[in-house]
Amino acid sequence: MKRNLRWILAVIIFLSAMVYFTSLTNSKQVQNVNNLNHEESASLLSPERIVNIAHRGASGHAPEHTIRSYEYAKKMGTDYLEIDLHMTADGELVAIHDQKLQRTTGYDGLVSDMSLRDLKRLDAGSWFNQENPKLANPDFEKMKIPSLAEILDQFGTEVNYYIEIKAPSVYPGMIDELLETLSFHHLLEENRREGSVIIQSFSAASLKKVHQLDASIPLIQLLHQKQQKLSEVDFEEIAQYAIGVGAPYQALNPDLIHKIKGTDLLVHAYTVNQSEEMEQLLDWGGVTGIFTDYPDVLADILEDR
Repeated sequence: MKRNLRWILAVIIFLSAMVYFTSLTNSKQVQNVNNLNHEESASLLSPERIVNIAHRGASGHAPEHTIRSYEYAKKMGTDYLEIDLHMTADGELVAIHDQKLQRTTGYDGLVSDMSLRDLKRLDAGSWFNQENPKLANPDFEKMKIPSLAEILDQFGTEVNYYIEIKAPSVYPGMIDELLETLSFHHLLEENRREGSVIIQSFSAASLKKVHQLDASIPLIQLLHQKQQKLSEVDFEEIAQYAIGVGAPYQALNPDLIHKIKGTDLLVHAYTVNQSEEMEQLLDWGGVTGIFTDYPDVLADILEDR
């Protein structure tokens, strides 16, 4: 009987020790992530870091892709301003998500058919007040579509940029113009913080072209919902030119995250606006970045972890 009691006691002590050391390890991992998230000199591309990406700026609080939206995001402590790019008829890069202007300006036309001067005549902010009456602000009315150069002039090297090449087949000179603009604003210099500019696209061909022109620029391959069934070989191919993938959060699960991380790719989830979903992704582990319309919400969650 005493022998059995000793055996049971030994098992209990062993299991308690295992729980303690597992808890300690997890605590250290969380602490490492928190330390990186608060260390401004650390690389933004660290697999131990979780970056806060302001999707079209703080677009849950102000009209997307406007200077005001980016100003809000900066004040909320985001790691990145996300900028979707299209090109005007006169070759200017502008920040707007849709090729069609109707949704955010009410104008029935295409970005590619208009000059920058013509685009500046459009109201890119009133729609937000109409769709979000509780957040309506008279200052949002008559807000303009900004050019990439305007955004870079406004924020300079004080922020980090996460730029998406949209519809590259429509704009043959887009990539060259983008790299030239970034270089002109001193954003591709070697002394810049690692990861201070990221370029993303659904177009693998466009990313490969950027990689050929300047292999130092970190690239993110965007994935569609249906691409969640990509194999490890597919992710290894992506890793030849990109440092990570951007995946719809609905397609992610622990197994897929593990598969992606197994090829040394970063995992950035889009677009996550509910705190419960942010928490779940963080609890799974392995996600290294989150796109959100509410960078303030994500910043608070990361601060508490």
